[in-house]
Amino acid sequence: LPGKTTGGRIKVQIDPVAQREALQALKHIEPDTATNPDAAPAKPAALSGLDWYWLGISPKLEDSSPGRLAEAVSYLDKGPEGKTVPTPRLQKMQDIAEKYGVDILKATIGTDVSPALVLAVIGIESAGNRNAVSSAGASGLMQLMPDTAKRFGVEDATIAEQNIKGGVAYLDWLMKKFNRDPVMVLAGYNAGEGAVIKNGGVPPYAETRAYVPKVLAAWKVARGLCITPPELVTDGCVFAVRGLASND
Repeated sequence: LPGKTTGGRIKVQIDPVAQREALQALKHIEPDTATNPDAAPAKPAALSGLDWYWLGISPKLEDSSPGRLAEAVSYLDKGPEGKTVPTPRLQKMQDIAEKYGVDILKATIGTDVSPALVLAVIGIESAGNRNAVSSAGASGLMQLMPDTAKRFGVEDATIAEQNIKGGVAYLDWLMKKFNRDPVMVLAGYNAGEGAVIKNGGVPPYAETRAYVPKVLAAWKVARGLCITPPELVTDGCVFAVRGLASND
């Protein structure tokens, strides 16, 4: 809203809610692959070759279901001309699990969040860099926005244990909000639950439309690192890596 003029300048008051939604929409998938999606496009923007994914997996909230993980994962390799959703390197995911596996397991106790899902999110969000900071202000392993960190009790997002605990708390909240539908949960984590509700499903942001299938692809790698691979994003698991498998 226009305010008083001072020295020939016009002061503009910015709606803090709208500003927060805009920042969520700009949050990076990875610190070195920034995008700047339009906050309200008429239809989905180009998705770096992943727009085909949403032709087979409905982005609509009305089509959401807790049981569609298998379908969402199976479509990752059904792109035109043999295209598939890229996956993180196995060695990178193993390194993250070895370094932060204990923190992940502790944070997921008593939640509806699989440790494998947390590992997948970390793999895409920061590639295991606890000091990662996006231009939108998201920080740490799970790239928490300042408001989200504060909301879930994170005092220092650069501390791995706190960052993971806050990220897991948000994922757990989203699981309950969106009836454990992995597609909507991940869309909400990237763009904010408000954007999912406002758009009636996965927002038409280029970043979010790419983020969801990328994390699901990372999930395939992450679940393979569990002694007993989880079937659902709510299932528990113990990572079969040094320092963890021996404690099972």
